Amino acid sequence: MAEMMALQQGADVLRTQIQLTEEQARALKDLAHREGKSVAELTRQAIDYWLQKVGSLSAEERRQRALAVVGRFHSGLSDISERHDDYLTEAYEE
Repeated sequence: MAEMMALQQGADVLRTQIQLTEEQARALKDLAHREGKSVAELTRQAIDYWLQKVGSLSAEERRQRALAVVGRFHSGLSDISERHDDYLTEAYEE
């Protein structure tokens, strides 16, 4: 919201290009239409979100957070460390 107000007040905006898959572009356009926003606005909002959520953490803090979840979840599978890619592929195919 503050970003949109800044843009309306003439804040400097840099034009940039990104490459999206056809599916990403289509989904983003559909979302923009449903939300009544521009693709650029949704993109800025997504970038702001990730910069706030991830960008503010130091590499050490991200590492500590990742280590904190190790072993906290149980899949019930005994070969998950060896076949994680296979299981992920299967999950996405469902």
